[in-house]
Amino acid sequence: MAAENVLIQTYAMFVFLISRLIFSFGNKSKPWISTTTTTNNKGPTTTPLFPNNNKENGYNLRNDSEALEMASSDYGNMVREIPAAVLDPSSINDIANLIKSSNNSSTPFRIAPRGQGHSIRGQAMAKNGVVINMTALKGHRNGTGIVVSGNRTASGSGYYYYADVGGEQLWIDVLHATLEHGLSPVSWTDYLYLTVGGTLSNAGISGTAFRYGPQISNVYELDVITGKGEFVTCSAHKNSELFHAVLGGLGQFGVIVRARIVLEPAPKRVKWVRMLYTNFSEFAEDQERLIKMNDRKDKNALDYLEDRVRSGELKLQSQGLWEVPHPWLNLFIPKSRIEEFNAAVFKDIVLKRNITTGPVLLYPMNRNK
Repeated sequence: MAAENVLIQTYAMFVFLISRLIFSFGNKSKPWISTTTTTNNKGPTTTPLFPNNNKENGYNLRNDSEALEMASSDYGNMVREIPAAVLDPSSINDIANLIKSSNNSSTPFRIAPRGQGHSIRGQAMAKNGVVINMTALKGHRNGTGIVVSGNRTASGSGYYYYADVGGEQLWIDVLHATLEHGLSPVSWTDYLYLTVGGTLSNAGISGTAFRYGPQISNVYELDVITGKGEFVTCSAHKNSELFHAVLGGLGQFGVIVRARIVLEPAPKRVKWVRMLYTNFSEFAEDQERLIKMNDRKDKNALDYLEDRVRSGELKLQSQGLWEVPHPWLNLFIPKSRIEEFNAAVFKDIVLKRNITTGPVLLYPMNRNK
C-alpha cells in the first residue's frame, strides 16, 4: 500500500490533555497514621508513621492545610478529594520507600503522583491516601534535572542527541535547556507548562504529532519506580514490556522519574501562519494536504509553533477564567467519520445550542506515527 494512503487515517480532537492518572495501591484509608491525636491552633493533627519522617533524613510527608488543599484539586476543578498527606520527595528513593511502605502495610493506601495537576477529573488525587508532589524534586540534587548528551550512531557515521530529563521537569524548561545546545525535542504538547512524566504517562499529542508521532513515540529510555517500589531502567530493548506499558499507561504501571528524550537540531527561525476558514470540509482537506508534506527537507513542509497556548492562559488568568471548571474531552475520530462528526456535533449540537465557548483543537494524525 502506498505510504500516502495510510498516513491520514485519524483525527484527534483535543480539548484537554490529562497530565497524570492515579497510581493506586488498594483503597483503604491511611493505615500509616497513628491513633494519637494532638490539638494546636490549627486544629487536630495526626502523626505519620512513615519511617524517618523528617527533612533531615530526606522525608517530608506533610498534612498541613496548605499541602492538602493543593493536592485536593486539579485543573478540571470538578472533583475534590482530600488526601491524608502529601509527600514532598527530596529524592526518588523517597518515592520508592513510600510505595514499599504501602505494599508492606496490612492495609495498603492509595498513592497518586502529581505534576502540575492538569488532570480534569481527579486522576492525580488520592482520597485518604498520599499524593506525591513530583515538582518538589526540582529543588534537590537527587532529582535527574535536565542533561543534554550525544552519542555516535551504530554505524559510526554520525551522532544522535538526547536529553535525560527528570519526570518532574516542565517541558518549557526542557525547551530552554536544549536550545542552549542548539537542539530541541522533536514532539511537543501545545502547552509546555506540563511535567515530562505527566505527558508521557498519557500520550503527548499536539500539532507536531503528524510528523514525528506523539511524545511517547520519541523516548529512548525510562527510569521507573514500579508498583512494588522497585527502581527499573527500561527501553524498547530492555524490560520492553514495562517500557511500553508505562508510556501512555495513565500512571497505572509506575512513576516515571527519568526519560531520555529524542532531540534534533532546533530551527533558528520560524514562520507562524494563521488562516481562517468558514468551511469545515475545506479546512480538513487543507490539513490533510499539509501533513502529506512529510519530508523536512521539502521547502514547503509544515512544522508547528510550540507553546502557542501560553498566551491564551495568561489572558484567561487576567480575566479570572483559568480556575473555572473545565469539563473537557479528548477524542480520536477516524478520517472516514470526520464529516459525519462535523454535521452531527459541530453543527447540530454546538452551533444549534450556541455552546461555542471554549477551545476546540482538531489535529489530523498519521496513524503510522
